[in-house]
Amino acid sequence: MKPFVLLASRAEVRAADEEYQAYLRFCGLDPEQLLRIRLDAGPLPDLDLDSISGVIVGGSPFTSSDPQESKSVVQHRVERELAGLLDKLVAEDFPFLGACYGVGTLGSHQGALIDRTFGEPLGAVQVRITPDGGTDPLMAGLPGEFTAFVGHKEACTRLPEHAALLASSASCPVQMFRIKQNLYATQFHPELDVDGLVTRIRVYRHAGYFAPEAAEELIEEARSATVTEPMKVLRNFAERYAN
Repeated sequence: MKPFVLLASRAEVRAADEEYQAYLRFCGLDPEQLLRIRLDAGPLPDLDLDSISGVIVGGSPFTSSDPQESKSVVQHRVERELAGLLDKLVAEDFPFLGACYGVGTLGSHQGALIDRTFGEPLGAVQVRITPDGGTDPLMAGLPGEFTAFVGHKEACTRLPEHAALLASSASCPVQMFRIKQNLYATQFHPELDVDGLVTRIRVYRHAGYFAPEAAEELIEEARSATVTEPMKVLRNFAERYAN
């Protein structure tokens, strides 16, 4: 089969490596079937879409809606490169799945309003599948409501009319959406289980997502959650588009 490509932008080695291992595990892919490109480490190479099955964008420390003058040189470069790639992916309706940062990238590219109105603290939330989501192949096998981990400073306040809303939550109205037939973004993290979230809490303790002194309490809360369903989105994506 043609490999999938994971575009990653976490500079922290432990978080980046565990993220990659989670995508391998939950997509059901071998390392040669999921090629990782570290956008934080260098420019995005030109991707030959004929030679890959799909593109996955992992979570990111970058916040798309931050003022332009506050963004680093690396963030500006990554945003330009992803916007250029999305020009091609959307035009071809090419398989794409962006997790968390996917909302900021695909959403911004398609004219959604991305701001800090519906940011969610780190932890578990109840996600509800919409009627459109109930018929979408990436939601196959998921219950109508499931627990997922979130943690984001920005979110989608308003989707463009041509987007399909697939999932929502009480604290964040856009948890998952689709553009055309094959381009997806989730606000929740489909790659995060309890161990994965604990790592993120420890790595990003001083990144502004939560008060540093709250880290141990957040870890205990994470360990009390049962998060088993969101990963099915990844397996469904990999199985649907592998070719």
